Amino acid sequence: MFAIIQSGGKQYRVLEGDTIIVEKLDLEPGASLSFDSIMVGGDTILAGSEAAKVKVAGEVVRHDKGRKIYIDKYKSGIQYRRRNGHRQNYTFVKITGIK
Repeated sequence: MFAIIQSGGKQYRVLEGDTIIVEKLDLEPGASLSFDSIMVGGDTILAGSEAAKVKVAGEVVRHDKGRKIYIDKYKSGIQYRRRNGHRQNYTFVKITGIK
């Protein structure tokens, strides 16, 4: 059985035992959390109000940063160059159950 959950404005397809990478959550590693499901699939597909009754349980594994992304700005002819970097914070969540 799989479920589609939403976290941080993005949707993820998860199975029990999967580890997903979501945008940073303000929880300590080892803390448990629950997601509302958007859709549940398996033998039959549940969506809408039926799928809202299904809860997906997870546990925070760790926090980490993504790879560095560089943002370059350039305007020709006027010697204008800027370079900024950004590393997004992520949280690793292990799916412990679909109930």
